[in-house]
Amino acid sequence: MKENQLGKSGIMISALTLGCMSLGTDEKKAKNIIDMALERGITHLDTADLYDFGTNEEIVGKAIKGNRDKVVLTTKVGNHFNKETKDWHWDPSAKHITEGVKDSLRRLQTDYIDFYMLHGGTLDDPIDESIEAFERLKEEGYIRSYGISSIRPNVIREYVKRSTIDAVMMQYSIFDRRPEEELLDLLHANGISVLARGPLAKGMLSNQAKQKIEAKGSEGYLTHSYDDLQKYYETLSKLTFKGGLQELALQYVLKHPAVASAVFGSSSIEQLKANTGFSLEELSNETYLEIQQLVKPIQYENHR
Repeated sequence: MKENQLGKSGIMISALTLGCMSLGTDEKKAKNIIDMALERGITHLDTADLYDFGTNEEIVGKAIKGNRDKVVLTTKVGNHFNKETKDWHWDPSAKHITEGVKDSLRRLQTDYIDFYMLHGGTLDDPIDESIEAFERLKEEGYIRSYGISSIRPNVIREYVKRSTIDAVMMQYSIFDRRPEEELLDLLHANGISVLARGPLAKGMLSNQAKQKIEAKGSEGYLTHSYDDLQKYYETLSKLTFKGGLQELALQYVLKHPAVASAVFGSSSIEQLKANTGFSLEELSNETYLEIQQLVKPIQYENHR
């Protein structure tokens, strides 16, 4: 599988990332999915301390034991949670980031994290304090690189100006083209990569798109109406290749040079196979433009 550099870090990651949030809590099943992902060329695994209140990190840590050198490991911090009461609050303080990384290292059974992200962020945060904490963790060797997971353009711009982040994780798909207008070119110009999550739009761009649109898109998706989604599906289906609509959806988000990896979740071996059963050749300029003319662009409104 093709690999791309993560920002300016020198870290190389696979063009597809296994998002571990949907692995579930069955350790054997999760390990089987991760093992197959590695066999199929995926080297980048994405988790977060909040997923299942730490349990997901523990499961991922056990699953990659013995294969740590083959994995680029990403996790996130910023949600101060209580595993017993199952509640949490936002905490981007240096104290929490510094304590959080040590908790994640313990759960993941590793002595370093390749890429560490702030799991959200607002303009009201102590941004410089958060950045200083990440920079310190990098200097001390706890992490190799850092970034943020955010869809807020104004927050992302602050990190572009003030920090040395190597990547931003954000929602991006054919149905959610918001990053194209405000963020992709800006990040690429600053040597910052994009990790595109949600490239299959809740399955509405998967090979089960017709059923998923009926089930999840009946009231629309973002600013697209149900009728829009139906129309898009009918036209996009005519453009698909060997891997079906899933291949087209993943190729689309990977087309922009800012995007280093498309992040998808798998709760089963079958889902993993469906997302990796093709070569991911670069989408032609003609098809890329055709999709852009077909699916109307939308803008960030509430989340700034």
